Amino acid sequence: MKHVISIAVLAGALAAPSLASARQVSFETQLSSYGGDGAYVAMYVTDRTGRYQGTLWVAGRKAKYYRHLRDWYRATGGTAKVDGITGASVGAGKTLRATLDLSDTLLDAGYEVHIDTAVEDMKEYPSEVVVPLTTSGANKTVKGSGYVKSFRYSL
Repeated sequence: MKHVISIAVLAGALAAPSLASARQVSFETQLSSYGGDGAYVAMYVTDRTGRYQGTLWVAGRKAKYYRHLRDWYRATGGTAKVDGITGASVGAGKTLRATLDLSDTLLDAGYEVHIDTAVEDMKEYPSEVVVPLTTSGANKTVKGSGYVKSFRYSL
């Protein structure tokens, strides 16, 4: 399933000088076959100091479980507002794909993409994946430390 969403809010929060230059970035997160319920997944961006800048996507619609996406939930100040950027949880062995319009000012500027995961009655993996958002990092596959079998983004 391909989702397209504009994240002008994120770019605005970053005080980006211009949204005139943007490109589509596709994010692909494949989960391992861990043998449990659907995973909650939060994909978000931090700046070079590690400060939360915005949420890209959240898989899992029941807000009462967001606190288990610990680093993301803490970074949002416990508000975890995700209007318009959520989808169903992701099943074991399945792939989450999201295509977003990102300002070019986010690339090669010290920003990082984080992925937190959690599964009911199983472990939680805060910041399971952390990758710099760079042009040279595009199309490179990264393995997670928990439920994420592989993650990559393409420009």
